[in-house]
Amino acid sequence: MAIDGLPPLREVIATHELAAKKSLGQNFLLDLNLTSRIARIPGDLSSASVLEVGPGPGGLTRGLLAEGAGRVLAIEKDARCLPALAEIAAAYPERLDVVEGDALDINPLSHLQAPIHVVANLPYNVGTELLVRWLTPANWPPYWASLTLMFQKEVAERIVATPGSKAYGRLAVLAQWRCEARIALRLPPEAFTPPPKVSSAVVHLRPRPEPLHPADPEVLSRVVAMAFNQRRKMLRSALKGLGGDVEGLLSDAGLAPTERAERVDIAGFAALARALAAR
Repeated sequence: MAIDGLPPLREVIATHELAAKKSLGQNFLLDLNLTSRIARIPGDLSSASVLEVGPGPGGLTRGLLAEGAGRVLAIEKDARCLPALAEIAAAYPERLDVVEGDALDINPLSHLQAPIHVVANLPYNVGTELLVRWLTPANWPPYWASLTLMFQKEVAERIVATPGSKAYGRLAVLAQWRCEARIALRLPPEAFTPPPKVSSAVVHLRPRPEPLHPADPEVLSRVVAMAFNQRRKMLRSALKGLGGDVEGLLSDAGLAPTERAERVDIAGFAALARALAAR
């Protein structure tokens, strides 16, 4: 599919010798029809700033720009991809800025003004860490207006999971406590080059004005991590590391000591965080 006057992505990859590197978690999405579909998920971006992490040869970058994104900041760690991205920047004057570096070390607010829509086919090796950072800023609401992120299918399902399911865990609580989260698109392995061993999915998150239930973010993150670190154990055992009267703490939160983390909803974890903070 041609969405602009630039060469097909396979040709770009061949010209610039951009074989995907496993060490960088790279799997390139070459179907420009799919990248355009992903670019449309956040809605109208014509007057918006967009952050893209790990653009690679620029498939999603081109989708965003062709769909009308006002300004895109692309952070790319792989220097081999910079010439290909420079060609896209030349085709879309003053709408694409490319920064070489690690997204974990770069503050997008040094380059873009909030609110920012984050749209990215995240490198698999840093995707979860970046998501947790975006979900746990010091201040809320965050600087970003939406997150549209590609993950391995298993990770995507963990983000939107409900209590009682095997996928329900720390990511689900952190994401859904502060955001509305849904899977917007599913993709098979053959959509990528090279094809990964698993399917992928795009998750779309929008921040809630306020969290679902009141709780201190750091305390909530601590109790949730501890509870799910030993998810098969009863809470009275899994939370022993908190010290003191754990069963009394659970009682104050309205939780049974014999309950297991995977069956506790977000309201329950927030109540536990409040009880711990009060103690």
